[in-house]
Amino acid sequence: MLRVSKLTDYAVVVLSRLEAEGGVQTAPGLASATGLTEPTVAKVLKMLAGAGLVEGQRGARGGYRLLRPLAELPLSEVIVAIDGPIALTACVDGGFGLCEAEHVCPVRGRWDPVNAAIREALSGITVAQIAAPRTTPAYANAMPVLVAQ
Repeated sequence: MLRVSKLTDYAVVVLSRLEAEGGVQTAPGLASATGLTEPTVAKVLKMLAGAGLVEGQRGARGGYRLLRPLAELPLSEVIVAIDGPIALTACVDGGFGLCEAEHVCPVRGRWDPVNAAIREALSGITVAQIAAPRTTPAYANAMPVLVAQ
């Protein structure tokens, strides 16, 4: 099963709140607004800042701000900032020393196209698309149709 970590999910929540509030926001303020714990928000912000996705500002009016709109931020960059390289296998893009069977593995390197396809797909989705409010499809309120067999 492919699954992003809870921290990556929290990062999307924090980023969406940063954009919704605009300007510079503090970790305690974001924690309060999102319902996440302050240490978790602080950890996520530090990781996002390390990846260049947000900028920290010190001082009395300090906090964090987005460096670009979420519509211009690929989801893949958030995942890499929080979870590291996107890959299905430990031997991502020819990496060495991550698997005890790598010297005899018959499929070594064959996962690279799969990993690349997943990275490409995630690069085509922006954080804004994930963070956008849900809209109810027109058919959601329709009555179900029963078919006799």
